[in-house]
Amino acid sequence: MKVTKRDGSTEDINFNKIASRIKRLSNGLSNDVSGDVVAQKVMASLYDNITTIEIDTLSAETALGMLTEDTDYEKLAARLTASNIQKRAAPTFIDAMKMMFKNKILARDVWDSMKAYDMDDINSVIKKTRDNDINCFGLKTLERGYLTKINGHIVETPQYMFLRVSWGIHGNLEDAKDTYNMMSQGYFIHATPTLFNAGTIRPQMSSCFLKAMDDDSIDGIYETMKKVAQISKWSGGIGLHAHNIRANKSHIEGTNGTSDGIIPMLRVLNATARYVNQGGKRKGSVAVYLEPWHADILDFLDLRLNHGDEESRCRDLFTAMWIPDHFMECVKGGKDWNLFCPNEVRKAHGVCLSDVYGDEFVSLYTKCADTPGLSRKTIPAETIWKAIVRSQIETGTPYMLYKDACNSKSNQKNIGVIKSSNLCTEILEVSSKDETAVCNLASIALPKFVDEKAKTFNFKKLENAARMLVRNLNKVIDRNYYPTKCGKNSNMKHRPIGLGVQGLADVFMMLDMPFDCDDAIKLNKDIFETIYYGSVAESMELAKKDGPYEMFKGSPISEGKFQFDLWGVEPPNPSKWEKLRPEVMKYGVRNSLLMAPMPTASTSQILGNNECFEPYTTNIYLRRTLAGEFVVVNKHLVRRLKELDMWNKQVKDAIIRSGGSVQGFKELPQEIKDVYKTVWEISQKSIINMAADRGAFVDQSQSMNLFLESPTMSKLSSMHMYAWSKGLKTGMYYLRSKAKSRPIQFTLEPCDTCSA
Repeated sequence: MKVTKRDGSTEDINFNKIASRIKRLSNGLSNDVSGDVVAQKVMASLYDNITTIEIDTLSAETALGMLTEDTDYEKLAARLTASNIQKRAAPTFIDAMKMMFKNKILARDVWDSMKAYDMDDINSVIKKTRDNDINCFGLKTLERGYLTKINGHIVETPQYMFLRVSWGIHGNLEDAKDTYNMMSQGYFIHATPTLFNAGTIRPQMSSCFLKAMDDDSIDGIYETMKKVAQISKWSGGIGLHAHNIRANKSHIEGTNGTSDGIIPMLRVLNATARYVNQGGKRKGSVAVYLEPWHADILDFLDLRLNHGDEESRCRDLFTAMWIPDHFMECVKGGKDWNLFCPNEVRKAHGVCLSDVYGDEFVSLYTKCADTPGLSRKTIPAETIWKAIVRSQIETGTPYMLYKDACNSKSNQKNIGVIKSSNLCTEILEVSSKDETAVCNLASIALPKFVDEKAKTFNFKKLENAARMLVRNLNKVIDRNYYPTKCGKNSNMKHRPIGLGVQGLADVFMMLDMPFDCDDAIKLNKDIFETIYYGSVAESMELAKKDGPYEMFKGSPISEGKFQFDLWGVEPPNPSKWEKLRPEVMKYGVRNSLLMAPMPTASTSQILGNNECFEPYTTNIYLRRTLAGEFVVVNKHLVRRLKELDMWNKQVKDAIIRSGGSVQGFKELPQEIKDVYKTVWEISQKSIINMAADRGAFVDQSQSMNLFLESPTMSKLSSMHMYAWSKGLKTGMYYLRSKAKSRPIQFTLEPCDTCSA
């Protein structure tokens, strides 16, 4: 049999060479990992004219197929995959950057800044072996969607990408080196658009855009569509509010006709999202927000249903509710609710209901209800509520956000009314015709701060990581490419950033804490207080140097009000905040907003952590690759079972039969069962309570999913009412039900619907 080498030449397959390489890469792994067995299985699958790349891929996937025998087989698969990528990429970092520059991918200013240094000094920054620290599925994710390719051939390794991103943010070796070392060792990672585009000729590094409809007119609507397309083209996820668009059967003065309402408009938007993908790498994604008083609300809630008139469906848009407290009170009290056309309200009272919140909203709503002929329909508030919940049970959407909490607890409430969130419900910023709100994201990998042997958490290191990310994201604002002028105007004026986390559930497992125990509840607060403190303190240091953001004066923080003050909550460590408060009031902060825990599906996969702050959905799941599916078991659980000498094929098969749960194992100590509860076995009340606890240190919002194995109207209603009563800004991102989440938990495709 012949093998085709990377240079195109052929030679006889050398079985000893293949076996020797696999065995060499097995060095230092568990004694239960047999390179010989992997090599034998690979030999049996070889065929004539196989390529060396295919042999490496086959070797890695063979090792993956043995993962449940010993978790170190995954490490072997990772080493094989990393080696395969390195052999295909450019020999050095500078070689890769030169190729990218010649092919008009790398920006000229970035290449010129590199040439100011000794090339060997730059290349020496790369720590090639760190590729081996990325798990196999993380490497596959990078290979498929992130590493730069030229004519279909990889030129970047993961380490090259991390340094390219770091250099694209900072523009110099010294700062880039620090960021590279933290990112390449897995302490934090920037969001997907930053990984895609940092250092390129169009460095669009922003994840989130909040767009207002330009105007309730043909020109305004199509101008909005154009801007949505421009943003989507450059990898941005979009949140759009449509509260100001007139309802169906409204009079149009210019033509003396009647409007068809928001649904036909949203169908055009749906087509735009499908057509204009995100940088050619993932499909366009748009979430549309609507308040429940809008006369088209019931049709809006039907947009994603699986049945009904297809002409009235928009299956590629994500629907979201922007809910005033007054509506929730009407639902709770069994009261009626009035529906209005925003154009008619504006004509009658000079202002729209979306332009006010709190007491002002209640006052205007009451005036509108009392104005003869203004209300389109009066129906029980429960009718709309049931339509919301029914859609969520069937589709997982609409998202649930509470307008009054979003605005009353915002550091931007001095500049206007927030009218929507973003695609993933964690960004809360003022948007208008002239300002498209923008946010840049990054997430901290919390497991890196755990000393597993000592069972301690390093808060000082966590604070330092938060400070570095604040500096990074603040630089991104200035070095970013903005698809629209409105986006640049907003970002330069307000300079918001969004820090998030990943791997919170991993931390609890590493410390042997049940997700909802008292120690975990306290640690959850302490972690987010630490990140928020580090973020505020560092943003203040930046303000000392460059001045506060333009609209700082009059903001809550300019008056010494931190996020927990707006919640009426005392922080765990009040003394340090009291010391910081007068300094912030004196010097200001550089960034209007700082915290926004986002979904981290793709980047968590790269770093090998559980997603954001969520519990595990299962202790065993399938990873799907092009070559097949592989069973993966929770690595923390395997560690504990090995310590108890209880890990074997029978146990593995039993976990599979139980759907990923360990609660039915009589032989397993109760304390371990408690630690390894899945989200289906944890009270959603506890999930909501922990979200509220961390919410006091999150000045934007958080992408909180709710999980119900078998959702019903009463269960879901109860959860929503509780989340609202706890003061959450985002009451629900998606509703996850077991039937929908069980078959495949993760894939190797980059995340299609979230930004990070």
